[in-house]
Parts: sequence; structure tokens; C-alpha cells
Amino acid sequence: MNTKVKKQHPQMLGILLYMLIGAACGILIISYMETLADAGAPAGGLLLFIPLLLSVYIAMILQTAIHEAGHLVFGLLTGYQFVSYRVFNWMWLKKEGKIRFRRMSLAGTGGQCLMSPPDRKDGKTPVLLYNFGGAIMNLIASAVFIWASFQFSPVSFFTVFFRIFALIGIAFACLNGIPLNLGPADNDGSNALALMRNEEAVRAFRIQLEANAEAAAGKRLGEMPEEWFVMPDDEAMNNSLTAVIGVLVCSRLMDQHRFAEADACMEHILSIKSRIVPLHRTFLTCDRIFVELMGDNDPDKLNALLTEEQKKMMKTSETVPSVLRTEYAYALLAEHDTAKAKEIEKKFERVASDYPYTGDIAEEKEFMQMIREHVTPAG
Repeated sequence: MNTKVKKQHPQMLGILLYMLIGAACGILIISYMETLADAGAPAGGLLLFIPLLLSVYIAMILQTAIHEAGHLVFGLLTGYQFVSYRVFNWMWLKKEGKIRFRRMSLAGTGGQCLMSPPDRKDGKTPVLLYNFGGAIMNLIASAVFIWASFQFSPVSFFTVFFRIFALIGIAFACLNGIPLNLGPADNDGSNALALMRNEEAVRAFRIQLEANAEAAAGKRLGEMPEEWFVMPDDEAMNNSLTAVIGVLVCSRLMDQHRFAEADACMEHILSIKSRIVPLHRTFLTCDRIFVELMGDNDPDKLNALLTEEQKKMMKTSETVPSVLRTEYAYALLAEHDTAKAKEIEKKFERVASDYPYTGDIAEEKEFMQMIREHVTPAG
């Protein structure tokens, strides 16, 4: 019980912070409306209420873009090279020397800036500025917005407009800079904490970035250097960044069609105490469901894997190719619902047409074909 409560503390703090952000924005807007009333503004001033509410939404989009730009700027300053920049589902990535626009969304992340790491200097990799760059840029932008708000009179729309932008930026800096686990993935502060004085975690961090750069270039996990994919021991899996290597080892086995090995590997790392983030747990469990469907197809095992929490997480990741592939397999091989499978297949094709990682799509298309070949007539 105590362990469960401790695990909930970061999420509870995150919810509290979001509530405080909303309350602070509300206070700003209400105070502004009172200032207008005291200044004798006409009743039409109330029409500004909706634009101010919309400004909160606009500020969140802008501060997300600024946050990811911060990772980019501080990454470049410390020797990293650009690979991709994403805000919500708009993504730009470098491929074959050109910047290409693609569409991709990932549950629990409003954006992401991924870069390839610089060569080590004196055996060290600069990691803190790259990880904290987003929060730093949010604070810089907030300082600019606060300054801008004082350039207008108290009854000016832009006074409260810029202060809302500043408030959202400060909130973003806290939510990303303070080590917290607020949902499906760790935040920047948690990643930085995991890297501090931990050379194994730094090595894992480099491998993840290098593997992502290779994936952006169109390579599959099975084509990448084997020495990158060594399963960490159980103790090392308690570091969130090192744990990702364990996830990649399993994914690589899946790509190589070594399904029995992959399933045993996934079963083990999902059963031990580790820092695998919820999003990766969802994807690993999807792969386990797929392996079971293609193998014994035992309803009891499938029900044990497809918990309500797993269904919920899969629903929030419904544009991820591996999730769609598993749903397609389940519709055909467990539910024998060809109409439902056809709809999922259409959705998969829509996602695949604009998905940034072509190697991943090639793998998933292989699996989709395997599923079709595995179907046997009912009865």
C-alpha cells in the first residue's frame, strides 16, 4: 500500500500543478475584467472573455513549440545534430540531407525534439543542457512576455494576454524541469536525474538517440549494430533510460521474427521491478498479445494480457502502427470479425502513408501480411 501511494505522489503533484495553472489563469482573467469594470469600460468589454480563454490554449501550443526549440538550440550549442522536431502531430525530420514534413503523435508527449549525440570528449557526453534546454527556453520566453506585459496599460488586452503566456511558460518549465512522472513517459527532469553520475545510463541515452537517428534514415532495428542491444541486468532496469535498452532488445527480436525469444524476454522484464515507462509497457504487451495470437491463441492468456488498463492505453495510442497491427490481429484471429479488421487495416494504411519511420512501417507491413496468411476459415 505504501509503495503504491509513493508511486502516485508524482502524478498527484502533476495534477495539482495543472489545477494551479488553471486557477492562476482564471484569476488573471477575472482580475482583468474587474479592472475594465473599475475603469468604466463598456459592457462590450465582456466580449474579451472568450479571446482570453482562447489565449490559454494558444499559449500552450506556443510554449510547447518554444520548449522543443529549447532542446534544439541547447542541443546544437553542445554539439548535437538535428534529427527531428515535433509539436503535437506535426513533425519535421532530416532524411537524406533534406528536412521533410510528416505526421506522428505519441501519447503523453505534446512534442519532442530528437538529435544525434556528439562524439565523446574526455569520455563524457554533454547531457544536462540538452535535457533542460526546453525548460530553460520556457523561462526565457516567460521573462520576455512579462516584460512585454508592462509595455501596455493595465486595461489593455495585451497586458493580460502576455501575462497568461508568461504564466503558461513558467508552468511548462516546472512540469518539465522538476523530475516527475506525469503519465505514459518520464519528463526531462526525470531523464536528467537518471543520467547524473550514471555512465551506464549515459551510454543507454546515446544508443537511444543513435538508434532513433538510424530509424529516421529508414533503418530497422534488426539492421542496426548488434552491440547496441545488450539486455541490462535486472538491477540496471531500475534506471528509466537503461530500461529503454531492454525494451529495444525485445523490439529487435520481434523485428527479426524471433518471437519465442522476444516473448520470453518481454515476459521477464514486465514481471520484474523496473522503471519501464507505461507507454513502453503498453507496446511490449501489444507485442505479447500479437505473439500469442500468432501462436497458441489461448483466450485465457489473451484476457490476462488485455486488461482494462491495457485497452485504455491502446486507445490513447491508436495511431501507433504496432498497436494497430495488434488490434488487426485480434479482430481477425480472436474475434473473427473481418469487417472490423478491414476498418483497422484502412486506418493502418492512412497512418503508414505519412509515418516518419519507414523501417518501422516495413516491419509492420510484414506482420500484417503474416496475420492475413495465418487466418483460417471459421468452422
